Amino acid sequence: MIIDTHAHYHAGQFDTDREALLASLKPAGIGEVIDIAAEADSLDRVMELARKYPFIYAAVGLHPDEVGDLDEETMAKIREYLTDGKTVAVGEIGLDYYWNKESRDLQIACFKKQIALALEYDKPVVIHSREAAADTLEVVSGMYGAGSPWERKYGRTPAGEIPRKGVMHCYSYSPEQARIYTEKLGFFLGIGGVVTFKNGKKLKEVVRETPLDYLLLETDSPYLAPVPFRGKRNSSLYLPYVVREIAEIKSIAPEEVERVTERNARYLFGLE
Repeated sequence: MIIDTHAHYHAGQFDTDREALLASLKPAGIGEVIDIAAEADSLDRVMELARKYPFIYAAVGLHPDEVGDLDEETMAKIREYLTDGKTVAVGEIGLDYYWNKESRDLQIACFKKQIALALEYDKPVVIHSREAAADTLEVVSGMYGAGSPWERKYGRTPAGEIPRKGVMHCYSYSPEQARIYTEKLGFFLGIGGVVTFKNGKKLKEVVRETPLDYLLLETDSPYLAPVPFRGKRNSSLYLPYVVREIAEIKSIAPEEVERVTERNARYLFGLE
């Protein structure tokens, strides 16, 4: 079974056919989906979807481009939704220096504030990072590494065990940083349609070098559709193309990719 760990089915791009599309997922081999909030006004829509569909779960938080809206009212709403049984993560949160819509200082402060929420409510995080490699690594290391708030609360993770910390969504940095996130910090890497792109050589290398135990499948629907649908609206129905690409890169069977990534997703997000 394939689990889509990052989608935005609450988005307006799905308004015309959302119900029919979601009904088509299970027959196509797609199991659970995690619908991810980004803006303050998407929080309610994400929760509505999660409560309506048994196979959809929610992640609540504000994207770094939207943290100007992280006021007391929005924080209260996120806190309320984190007590809902259908909410499995805080996200997507992080840093985005590509658009620079919000100041870097504000992004970093809100990133740490939302990580603190995740620790308070015992939730993993879904981290967005674009052109902010150094600062993202510094924040994540400070909040989850040795001597961090995470370690003070949960203690050291036994050798060989992957902690339930979070996922680097749409991972786009180097294989060297990937090893730090996985081996040293215990994070998963989210792999989607970009791995099928001709210019996705760096991500292909990351997938080749990273153990399957640290990989998750995701779409970022409606964005980043894989080849041969690049440029079109993405959906979980296209994840088999990502599965086949990962299988080819790692010289294993697609069924093994599905099995292990499903296990990883259920473990990280506490899915039944």
